[in-house]
Amino acid sequence: MIKTPDALARMAEAGALLAQVFDALGRLPLEGKSTLELNDFVERMIVDDLQARPASKGQYGFAYVLNSSIDDVVCHGVPSRDDVLRSGQIVNLDITLEKHGYIADSSTTYLVGEVDYAARRLVSAAYQAMWKGIAAVRPGARLGDIGHAISHYARGQGYSVVKEYCGHGIGRQMHEEPQVLHYGRPGTGQVLQEGMTFTIEPMINQGRAAIRAHADEWPVYTRDGKLSAQFEHTVAVTRTGVQVLTLRADEKPLCRLG
Repeated sequence: MIKTPDALARMAEAGALLAQVFDALGRLPLEGKSTLELNDFVERMIVDDLQARPASKGQYGFAYVLNSSIDDVVCHGVPSRDDVLRSGQIVNLDITLEKHGYIADSSTTYLVGEVDYAARRLVSAAYQAMWKGIAAVRPGARLGDIGHAISHYARGQGYSVVKEYCGHGIGRQMHEEPQVLHYGRPGTGQVLQEGMTFTIEPMINQGRAAIRAHADEWPVYTRDGKLSAQFEHTVAVTRTGVQVLTLRADEKPLCRLG
């Protein structure tokens, strides 16, 4: 769906507020905190401080405001009092926020305490892979260009890309068209147009791409038990390129924005 200038301004406002949430999380000492504590911290900030709505809460019957995916959890991790973060772990926190009827969606994988080189390398590659996809966004490009840029980079680093889950259009609804695959062939797929808004959120595995899940898909794990990392931004196609609507205050873009 093509967004009007007013809708884009509202999405940018929601994105800026969500970026503040991640800025606050980045300042927290995560070691020793349960994922339920982090959920409650985020909910208080969104509702009380930012006067916004945590869009994930109640969506598809989900009772929490974030997904918390630790180590070999690919996505859909459920906050729990029993999941206390330990040094050496990685955890992805995936959060949505609605303000004035429009939704922003973003996630970051955090390093908890002292994390080994292999895990740090994976997390860095997942972040770079997201930005490779963002760099492919501009009017006239195609969705396949985004997926190819992500998978080509990730595989070149020795990692695999989860195919079962993808980015998505976003706006008044959390999940809109189009689907944004994180693999593909350049020059294929829907043509990008100014005013389109969607997420780019590759899930990058240390081992094979294969996953396993409970029947309700909460949560989803790597089948081989190796680590998985993910980053996500909400972006808009502009007249000259791309705008990252959920960019953090201290985050340096890894591609040209415009």
